[in-house]
Amino acid sequence: MFTNRLSVSASGLSRHFRDSLKIAHDLGVDGIEVDARYGLSPDEVSRSGLRQIRKWLEDYGLRVSAVNFPTRRGYGDSDALEARVTATKSAMQLAYDLGARLLTLHVGEIPISDDEPEWKLLLEVLADLGAWGDRVGTTIAVEAGRADPEDLLRLFTALPQGAVSCDLSTGLLVVHRHDPVEAIQLLGQHVVYVHATDAIAGPIAGRGRAVVLGTGQVDFPAVLGSLEEQAYHGWLSLEAVEPVAARREIENVVGFLRSIG
Repeated sequence: MFTNRLSVSASGLSRHFRDSLKIAHDLGVDGIEVDARYGLSPDEVSRSGLRQIRKWLEDYGLRVSAVNFPTRRGYGDSDALEARVTATKSAMQLAYDLGARLLTLHVGEIPISDDEPEWKLLLEVLADLGAWGDRVGTTIAVEAGRADPEDLLRLFTALPQGAVSCDLSTGLLVVHRHDPVEAIQLLGQHVVYVHATDAIAGPIAGRGRAVVLGTGQVDFPAVLGSLEEQAYHGWLSLEAVEPVAARREIENVVGFLRSIG
């Protein structure tokens, strides 16, 4: 029986947030994912604006599954780090205010050696963000996709327990030559969010391409089976590959997932 909640990226459905909510409702999904960098910026959402958004969510019977905060640089890169951390904390507050209480992000390059200054800086920043998350009530979920799952496990082990968790991106794992099922088995206890995406790997790691879910190299029956083994029944977040046909694509993807789940 399919027990996962389905969510869809708001920015992939429409440029207008309220229109995205209506489309998501019509598609029959349970939630919407918000982009805090290119969608709803924390600096641009007033208190009255938050109340209006929460009212829209209630009207359409939706929840915000997570807030995503993509950055150009990682958290072990000292260049403009203070501003990046401040912006991340604002996005964490937005996630709480929207009821998601989960912020997904990419940490950037994870140093190979524990002796590198970048490694120590990365641990310091993530521990600080984790402590801030305890204060505001928001969990950080670090992307497993571009980052090697084994490197992420080393990172999780080095940090205070519960400081950060894992956002598993199945398509990105394939693009970067990692097996999603093996990643689930390795990181399962840390996984709190799943981006259910598909892809075809390229000739070298990182050079693949996203494709419509169910048409690429991700073995979704095996992925869902592995998630079930790990007792994961949380969100599966969907994102359209073809924006001009986003509604039809997500509709088909929802049907596909429920047919195999």
